[in-house]
Amino acid sequence: MTRMVLALIFTSLFGLLTTATLSADVLLIEEVRQSGRMEVPENGMKTADVRGRFGEPAKVHAAVGDPPITEWEYDHWSVYFEYDLVLFTVLHKGEVIDKKSE
Repeated sequence: MTRMVLALIFTSLFGLLTTATLSADVLLIEEVRQSGRMEVPENGMKTADVRGRFGEPAKVHAAVGDPPITEWEYDHWSVYFEYDLVLFTVLHKGEVIDKKSE
């Protein structure tokens, strides 16, 4: 009897955890799809081109490592450079690309 109760509890918990994980994955996928509609620096852009197109960053972090990786922070996203070229751009936590007005 105890084994049946434990099995039922574990099965229920597994179901709840799986459902929570699936909904989180759906939200992340939707944000990735929306990122294609946002204007951010593209991989391979040069630092001068990023400054010319997006303006001065709010904060510039010193280069770290070898090869040197530099981070520039803007209001809603950060861009990472290797030497003079964009590696990738990352949205800041909690930023939403496509805000719906209701």
